Amino acid sequence: MFTARSPRPESHAAAPEPLSPASSGVEVVGVSKSYRRGQRVLSDVNLHIRAGESFGIIGPNGAGKTTLFGCMLGLLWPDTGSVRVAGLPPDHLEVRRATGYLPERLTFDRELTARQFLAFHHALAGRPSRECPHEVEALLTQVGLDKDVWDRNTRKFSRGMIQRLGLAQALVGQPRFLFLDEPTLGIDPEGVLHLRALLRDIKSRGVTLIINSHDLAQLERVCDRVALFRAGRVEAIEDLSSPHPTITRHELVVRWAGDNPLPPDTLASVAREAGATLLDTSEDSLRFSVEDDWGASRLLGALLRAGLPVASASREEGRLERFFQQNGARTP
Repeated sequence: MFTARSPRPESHAAAPEPLSPASSGVEVVGVSKSYRRGQRVLSDVNLHIRAGESFGIIGPNGAGKTTLFGCMLGLLWPDTGSVRVAGLPPDHLEVRRATGYLPERLTFDRELTARQFLAFHHALAGRPSRECPHEVEALLTQVGLDKDVWDRNTRKFSRGMIQRLGLAQALVGQPRFLFLDEPTLGIDPEGVLHLRALLRDIKSRGVTLIINSHDLAQLERVCDRVALFRAGRVEAIEDLSSPHPTITRHELVVRWAGDNPLPPDTLASVAREAGATLLDTSEDSLRFSVEDDWGASRLLGALLRAGLPVASASREEGRLERFFQQNGARTP
């Protein structure tokens, strides 16, 4: 989906330079962007998204995530700085051919069926017409859209069905770079599981995924790294592939079988000796703060040795939720 843009001093549309398989991923260098009346949206943003990685973008509303997407897609021009996709400007035709995009707000011609809509975009992408029927059906199957709605007008589609069709459109032509803005929006739990498996499969083929989402749990399952945006800046980056998280401390909820034989002061003392902190007690559970997974293991062993009949233990939040709380959950 393209928006009107002011002309640039130079145009890259006619350049024939092809993308190199060995090219870098997405480079954002010193990008700042303001809108009318001096509203600063991005401030000196620097990012290197490696080719073939799955990169997530999180942050509160108004942090500048959508504007950054616009700059990386070549739909908006930064006031200062530059964006390169595989070493080329984002509005270069070769980059356009290699890019798929699922916007947050989808607008379709509701008089077309799902099959007709994809066939239209198949033609726009310059794909061979003889391959259209097969590729369209393969894409509709790939995104999990039920076969009995393929020939139904999209005006009768639910929000989740529209989202699946939008993802199919983004996958036309097997893009090397896939930008997804809130991809789980409106999708039911079964669809979310299907999408997660699909994204993992796409990534396994070397596609670079850039995902903007508020769904921290899903990002944690599919992303290699995640950047936290706040007030137009990159606040922090968490490497989810690293065994050493930036933010490790988390809360552990422990439940026991039968009666709790340990008074609160004893529980607090056992926790301190194990490097943990007792945060709260209730009739059927205890809540502790522990340093990491090893800290949780030490605490559970200490509680068992002290005579607490532990029945279960679970973390209250995931790694990305802790990362966001530590870095982003502050009043601007």
